[in-house]
Amino acid sequence: MTQEARQCQNCKNQFTIEPDDFAFYEKIKVPAPTWCPPCRLQRRLSWRNERSLHKRICDLCRKDIIAMYPQDVTFPVYCRECWYSDKWDGTQYGREYNFNKPFFTQFKELQNKVPRVALQVDKCVNCEYANQIANCKNCYLIFSGSDNEDSMYSYRILNSKNLVDCFIVLRGEYCYECIECLEVSQLIFVENCASSTGLSFCFDARGSQDCFLSSNIWNKSHVFENKQCTKEDYKQKMKDIDTGSYKNFSTYAAKFEAMRKKALHKHAYTKNVTNVVGNTISYSKDCYHCFNGAELENCRYCLFVNKAKDSMDINNGCCVMELNYEVNTMGVNAYNVKLSSDAWPEVRNITYCDICKNGCHDLFGCIGLRKKEYCILNKEYTKEKYEELVLQIIDHLNEASYKDKKGKIYAHGEFFPTELSPFPYNETPAYDYFPLDKERALAQGFNWRDLEKPSYQITVSAEQLPDHIRDVDDSIVKEVISCAHQGKCGERCVTAFRIVSDELNFYRKMNIPLPRLCPNCRYYARFRRRNPINLWHRQCVCDSSTGSEQATKYKNTTKHSHHLEGRCPNEFETSYAPERKEIVYCEQCYQAEVV
Repeated sequence: MTQEARQCQNCKNQFTIEPDDFAFYEKIKVPAPTWCPPCRLQRRLSWRNERSLHKRICDLCRKDIIAMYPQDVTFPVYCRECWYSDKWDGTQYGREYNFNKPFFTQFKELQNKVPRVALQVDKCVNCEYANQIANCKNCYLIFSGSDNEDSMYSYRILNSKNLVDCFIVLRGEYCYECIECLEVSQLIFVENCASSTGLSFCFDARGSQDCFLSSNIWNKSHVFENKQCTKEDYKQKMKDIDTGSYKNFSTYAAKFEAMRKKALHKHAYTKNVTNVVGNTISYSKDCYHCFNGAELENCRYCLFVNKAKDSMDINNGCCVMELNYEVNTMGVNAYNVKLSSDAWPEVRNITYCDICKNGCHDLFGCIGLRKKEYCILNKEYTKEKYEELVLQIIDHLNEASYKDKKGKIYAHGEFFPTELSPFPYNETPAYDYFPLDKERALAQGFNWRDLEKPSYQITVSAEQLPDHIRDVDDSIVKEVISCAHQGKCGERCVTAFRIVSDELNFYRKMNIPLPRLCPNCRYYARFRRRNPINLWHRQCVCDSSTGSEQATKYKNTTKHSHHLEGRCPNEFETSYAPERKEIVYCEQCYQAEVV
């Protein structure tokens, strides 16, 4: 087939479907989408809760629990022990398919009856206040990670220990306020770093150690404010650096931001890739519009996905996946999963399913099943009857399409309607990547939940905190501290927070001042520092022409073999928008200058 331009049913913008896309849709037997890629991602993300927790009661054992669902939802919520127990079976809620009702209407009716698990927490110890994690120990308010220990207030961290306020860190130890770092230790306020130790306020570091307020440092040691020092000189300069003072820390952070804007930025941060368009991708080939992934092959429109092949439009998945389409949260040997949410582990041949796990296969329109096969709306069938009925239901999906409250049509091939999501929009990652206020979210058909009014009494304001960590008394763990934003930032500010004892010990050990913002506001500050998950077509800004505007911003240190004079001709797709001020170089120019 040829390339085809279509108008998105949701946002009305035009998008393009490539011939390879059509071939994929034909292979997995779904029609081409009517929503553009960004709207498809927004719709899927609205079905995932990572960071919003609620106190409630388990609807089976009646114990007090922490859950990603509040008490007033329309469906039962079980604690993990009850949900995975033999005290109930999802097929007890099974029902006959009714060809007089739209499929999604029947799915919603089933959704209101089947119990959902309170938190996605697997094989963890002392991690009651965390979600979407596995194999963790002694962690507090961490989300979307695995194999961590003694860490707090972090997102998407893996195989790490003693991390606080970090965002996407793999194999890190004793790190604070770090973003996208790999195999690191003893870092303070560092971005885009790998195989390094002893860095503070650094950007784009590889194989480096003991550096302060420096950028584009590869295999360097003892660099102070981008100037090479001897070991002795570096130690002498660092004697005047005191990160334990909040005033000093804020000054260093401001200098970091100024330095970052003047540093060289590679158009895309990739490693060992072939024919890949996206950002933060490694060991992958033949991928387009993918972000934060590794070991991908022939994938398109993926976010936070590892070890996947021949898949499109999936997010938050890992560990051997193949032939999957429009799925939110999946993995661990998942095959041929389509138009579903929370499908793992060892699942295959399932369509339009939600929280179906542990070896399920050949399911259609099911919710909350484990180790089941050949089920439709949670009712079991023979293999022959199942296959016959699925074909009839697909025809019915197209003949009696579901129309949501905003008039959008959901036929076969469309992911779940947004209004059926079990989560309010502002408690999902969709709110982070596609921010909407309450009025606009409701206007677009999403659900919304107002923040609960605080029941606590603030005892200390952020302004009253000691400037230096050495002056903080142990009694601080008993205080309720006001967030400096005071709920006025529009970032789901919770207005107040506490300091826990392990956290205080970490600050003292790392010589870091107490934070002045609540965990939510700190999370969004990190989130806003990252590039968006969009792509723009640009030309490398490297220009060695005498007197050029670019040469005044950054003067190259060496000749670039692919363009000895003038502007670099290389063009690329990048997550840096054209209007941004960063100096964005192609791979060749960046390698010549930095590596």
